[in-house]
Amino acid sequence: MAIAELSIIPIGTKSTSLSSYVEACLKVVEDSGLTYELHGMGTIIEGDLKDLFDVTLKMHEVPFEAGALRVVTSIKIDDRRDKVASAKEKVKAVLAKKQHA
Repeated sequence: MAIAELSIIPIGTKSTSLSSYVEACLKVVEDSGLTYELHGMGTIIEGDLKDLFDVTLKMHEVPFEAGALRVVTSIKIDDRRDKVASAKEKVKAVLAKKQHA
């Protein structure tokens, strides 16, 4: 399973507020059924790599459909194939090491 962190930024909008765009992008993730976690600077999505790319493309299109003139999407992918991974497990592993330090 792969983990992707996305940040989708519409440019050329009438307002500096982006929450309506974020909410519309989250609807795409929710409809996909993939596990996700929203945080202050982006969204983490977990799943099959192909599914992550498909959802990312759909999310990238959302601001255009809402009238944005330009969209910048940043994506980081962690594709680990030696064992099943999740964003929560990655955090747990770091915190466990911190407690034993």
